[in-house]
Amino acid sequence: MPVRFDNKLVIAISSRALFDMSESHRLFMEQGVDAYCRYQIEHEDEVLAPGVAYPLVRKLLALNRPDGATGVEVILLSRNSADTGLRVFNSIEHYGLEITRAAFTNGERPWRYVPAFGAHLFLSADPSDVVHALSLGYAAATILPAIGDNADGTARADSEELRIAFDGDAVLFSDSAERVFRTEGLEGFSASERAQARDPLPGGPFKSFLAALHALQQDHPTDACPIRTALVTARSAPAHERVIRTLRDWDIRIDEALFLGGMSKAAFLQAFGADIFFDDQQGHCETASPHVATGHVPHGVANEP
Repeated sequence: MPVRFDNKLVIAISSRALFDMSESHRLFMEQGVDAYCRYQIEHEDEVLAPGVAYPLVRKLLALNRPDGATGVEVILLSRNSADTGLRVFNSIEHYGLEITRAAFTNGERPWRYVPAFGAHLFLSADPSDVVHALSLGYAAATILPAIGDNADGTARADSEELRIAFDGDAVLFSDSAERVFRTEGLEGFSASERAQARDPLPGGPFKSFLAALHALQQDHPTDACPIRTALVTARSAPAHERVIRTLRDWDIRIDEALFLGGMSKAAFLQAFGADIFFDDQQGHCETASPHVATGHVPHGVANEP
């Protein structure tokens, strides 16, 4: 019978999100695909350094139990060819990552295989691939380059617990409320959310990913769960009630909820100890990325021309 990923969390990731391929990518941009191919083949026995998403992937794979029961499947989706991708697989083997499935597309669109693999999340360094995956209805984010405190990609690597933080509107929820805020201002937004406090928000692109994480959490006692989630939102009272009732309606547990009322999120993400943070607004991502691995979600009104 064919292999199925029922009851698993499936993560698809690009090679540039998993490993530091900045040098070879620079060569590709400056000298073209032939020079890139020669470089990768000549250096295929040289191990790639970890990339921004490497610590996250390592923790995700660590959720799989020693008895062979697996709750997480990580799949490589790469624009490399099979030839140039050999260096990537050699590096995967070097680090002992249990990644056995991959699609090497030789420059073609890797996001086409997100539905085929049934991925709950696609992480890439290519914004256009992310936009296309989102358009298909799948959670996807562009991994921002690591800078500052997060430059070595080892944030929270000392802890085995996996901590994931999400923005609310246009990420976990639809951007319908955000559109009201942009057209009617804070006063109109607050009045609208107060009036609709008992009406659940429509789901956003990351609802299904959060639901899959929640299902994994259900396999562990609440006081000994290796996964912890947080909502980190610019909302404040009275707009908090609709969010709380929405998560209750979805029957999804979120461990921490931070209603910041427009305050900068970076310090709170550090205090939470996020392994990764997802936000739709580029400005929030840029302030967070020096401190935690950050995925920009190019979805909703904030990302429209």
